[in-house]
Amino acid sequence: MMKFNENADLDPSRSSSGGGGGGRIVVGGAGGLVLILVALFFGIDPANLLGGQTVDTTGGSGQNTLQNCTTVKEIKTEPECRFVAYQNSLDRYWGSVVPKFTPAERFVMFSGQTQTGCGAATAAVGPFYCPSDRMIYLDESFFSTLQQQFGATSTPAVEAYVMGHEYGHHVQNEIGVLAKVTKSGAGADSASVRSELQADCFAGVWFANATKDPKSPIAEVSEQDIREARNAAQAIGDDRIQQETSGRVDRESWTHGSSAQREKWLLQGYRTGDPNGCDTWSARTL
Repeated sequence: MMKFNENADLDPSRSSSGGGGGGRIVVGGAGGLVLILVALFFGIDPANLLGGQTVDTTGGSGQNTLQNCTTVKEIKTEPECRFVAYQNSLDRYWGSVVPKFTPAERFVMFSGQTQTGCGAATAAVGPFYCPSDRMIYLDESFFSTLQQQFGATSTPAVEAYVMGHEYGHHVQNEIGVLAKVTKSGAGADSASVRSELQADCFAGVWFANATKDPKSPIAEVSEQDIREARNAAQAIGDDRIQQETSGRVDRESWTHGSSAQREKWLLQGYRTGDPNGCDTWSARTL
């Protein structure tokens, strides 16, 4: 299991939890099912998923428990502090390799639903990065859903993969490639698929470099951790989810890539440890 550096301090100033609650999302017929299935692919903009739907946002708020995560030792009593550790590590790594890099504005862990710069989001949307407010959002129930519905074991390595992937979209926003996805269609060779596979690759690059910083809150990423992350990547491939939910595979509707592709690019990033090896945009074969 992923090990943490107990001597490291944490900065929770851009992390928050306990938001959300109340309200409801109204979707009719099969649309609700489609929304849930597509959202669990790790989207980047819930506005695209919620378009045309009716959202009642009565809102609510709870206690921000992440504000207490000031040292790695807090993880023993507050497991959610792991997410502050992931965020701090991601901030430090990408800040060291991307010129003039500005970290993601905030990581928000919510329950039920929350308001974002991309619109109202519910638990159905799953983890996502919103480029409008430059924040990463994660519903507290996501990992149990991932385990129960898609068979991906919920471990720190899987949590880290999800965070690394969503943070990868922020890196894309910083280097100017995320805009390529705007209004792009679906399909096995689409800009959407190339963007998602690059985010997977960026997650792998971070795994490879997370322990090299002596001040990193992450002390060890084992081969077992990588296997768990690979299993999660495979579990959410477009082809696997389509096969399990509809009994058929439609490459023309892919938005994130196949199970094999997601695993391939995650490993590409991990084995090279080099962001330059994540150029899915010019790759002839994904």
